[in-house]
Amino acid sequence: MRRADGLWRRRAGAVADLPARLALGSSMLYHGLSKLRGDGPAQTARMFEGLGLRPGRALAMATGLAETFAGAAAILGIATAPAALAVIVTQAVAIRKVHAPNGFNVVKGGMEFNLALVAMALALLAEGPRTVSAHHAARRLARRHGLPALLAAGRPGRVERALAVLG
Repeated sequence: MRRADGLWRRRAGAVADLPARLALGSSMLYHGLSKLRGDGPAQTARMFEGLGLRPGRALAMATGLAETFAGAAAILGIATAPAALAVIVTQAVAIRKVHAPNGFNVVKGGMEFNLALVAMALALLAEGPRTVSAHHAARRLARRHGLPALLAAGRPGRVERALAVLG
């Protein structure tokens, strides 16, 4: 019985981050792409200018790209630290400039949803991706194909820092 319980816990732990990664990633991907497609850039630029964020068009494009990157990276489970930071920054601005004056209730335009996104991003930043992720797959491939030998022989600091960015 203990063996089955331990196996279940390991398997559950391997995928424990997936629901939050998928929820965070799909929300950010949707919001980012909506700022980049069709009338999105112009509408977002007008809104940003109205909030005093200038230049509106450049900031709209940067926000759309940051949110799209954050969404895709969260879903895939790679470069999760930069992705989480992108979520935290974009949502902090959204809370400060748009949602905080409306209170907490999302139905009234409040910050409830934004705070949930920030919470998921903070968890991803703190924990990183688990086993079911592109990050873990890349590390396994690197180990399987001799990356530890390259690290020991060459410039380990540079390669390790590059891999750390992926997590």
